[in-house]
Amino acid sequence: MGKVSVAEIKELMTATGVGMMDCKKALEANDGDMDKAIEFLREKGLATQAKKSGRAAAEGIVTAVVNGNVGVLLEVNTETDFAANTDDIKSFVAGVANTIIEKNPADVEALKAEVISGGTATIGDVLTELAGMKIRENIVIRRFVRMEGKLASYIHNGGSIGVLVKMDTELDADQVAVIGKDVAMQSAALNAPYLKREDVPAEVIEKEREIMMAQMAEDPKMANKPEQVRAKIVDGKVGKYYSENCLLEQAFVKDDKLSVQAYVEAEAKKLGGAIAVTEVVRYERGEGVEKKEDNLADEVAKMIK
Repeated sequence: MGKVSVAEIKELMTATGVGMMDCKKALEANDGDMDKAIEFLREKGLATQAKKSGRAAAEGIVTAVVNGNVGVLLEVNTETDFAANTDDIKSFVAGVANTIIEKNPADVEALKAEVISGGTATIGDVLTELAGMKIRENIVIRRFVRMEGKLASYIHNGGSIGVLVKMDTELDADQVAVIGKDVAMQSAALNAPYLKREDVPAEVIEKEREIMMAQMAEDPKMANKPEQVRAKIVDGKVGKYYSENCLLEQAFVKDDKLSVQAYVEAEAKKLGGAIAVTEVVRYERGEGVEKKEDNLADEVAKMIK
């Protein structure tokens, strides 16, 4: 059993909602491996499914822009929320988004070589000047996605979360805009990792089955049930996994008597057509980016020394 740090225990507690001592034991039993410790706790029935996420969030803006049949979802990071809320950054982000729509660059590096929309300098040069002369912070164009088709978008809380939705339909874009926005809001609120059950890798479901069987083996009420009975119970639990983790199978937040798929179909029928949600991309500001956390007590101690 390896020694684990307080930070590792805290991270596991945050990821699973399990108490300190159980998290400590799980990490020690798995030599500090976070993923194995999470699985260990789940098998013991102590933790629900834990989602992998960044331990800290960088600041910045997530924006979504739809112009006709072209749209973009974009994340630009700054070091502080103060910088993110300046007019200079907001103007830069808008210009970058419009450039992506107009020029369709292959990636971030290609984007930096493009002349910014409405300007004369490249995005890379504007970025350098903005970071070095005006904002005086590190500014990063982190990622973007560009789509074409019938699109809808949603931005939450001034740019903390953004979602872009693509739909396959013969209906006019204006007719399906509200439906698409509702789907985007659903994604923003509940963050389903998959669009539909066909997108879930077979190995993920197999691992879920293994964990569910291990949980029942730990439960005195379930341990003595016949294998085929436990298998049927697991089948039901897998169905619940789909309804929680696949966007189109989730209960619709505005009417939980309907799934998202049922809501889309019902609204499309009212409009005299059909709608298939084919792609949903969700960005959460700073997800997966580790941000340095300053400790005031440590800083004071250093100053005294």
